[in-house]
Amino acid sequence: MTESEHASLDSLPPAAMARKAEQIGVTKCRMEALPLFLLAVLAGAFIALGSVFSTVVATGGGELPYGVLKLLTGLVFSLGLILVVVGGAELFTGNNLIVMARAAGRVTTGELLRNWGIVYVGNFAGALATAGLVQLSGFHDFAAGAVGETATRIAVGKLGFSFSQAICLGVLCNALVCLAVWLSYSARTTIDRIFAIVPPVAAFVAAGFEHSVANMYLLPAGMFAAGDRIPEGLNWTTIWLDNLLPVTLGNLIGGGVLVGLVYWCIYLRPRSDDATT
Repeated sequence: MTESEHASLDSLPPAAMARKAEQIGVTKCRMEALPLFLLAVLAGAFIALGSVFSTVVATGGGELPYGVLKLLTGLVFSLGLILVVVGGAELFTGNNLIVMARAAGRVTTGELLRNWGIVYVGNFAGALATAGLVQLSGFHDFAAGAVGETATRIAVGKLGFSFSQAICLGVLCNALVCLAVWLSYSARTTIDRIFAIVPPVAAFVAAGFEHSVANMYLLPAGMFAAGDRIPEGLNWTTIWLDNLLPVTLGNLIGGGVLVGLVYWCIYLRPRSDDATT
């Protein structure tokens, strides 16, 4: 990033955002394992807190028009990514943009996969720990048990997709999530970042797209909330095979390919005229 870019209060232009994304990818891949894992745990917890917020808003909202309720749940869910981006944490779905640094040859495939692996496990640990703490808090008994019923209904609904449908929903989701992160790279202030994040995140939630890290909280939380009346088909096997696996694959495609590689091709790809100058 140039000195003039630092001095300006204007938002960064896309070409500068691409260079920033590449450098951020390098930094993320060179981070030590322990802080990387702990930051990933935080990100899983942050996304889980956004999911808690959206579960509350969805409870008892059946009297609202479908679109209005979905919009409200999306707006409040954006808390999760705001905490990740502004507070500083490592989120698997956002880190799919490290593909830009890999395509540029700044990191190796091994470094990329190391980051994704540590962050994915850390995200799951943070999301699951939050689900357990929320259950112990009695949160699902609020509103005469309606909150718990909502949580279980959300979890069951997420297991109703075919494998290919879940992949497609994951693709669409992480295209929007990574676009939110991408837009935040243009920001000069915290307010800029927040305003850049909210619309894409609200859009993916309102549209019903699937986010792997959010589901790491929502699916166990729905199962925990059901207690001894767990619906048939809601178990750890179906959580992983019917949702998290295909949604994760979709998230990788949506964020890494449709956003990361596309922007790399536009702004960072070596060109023939570069070699002659």
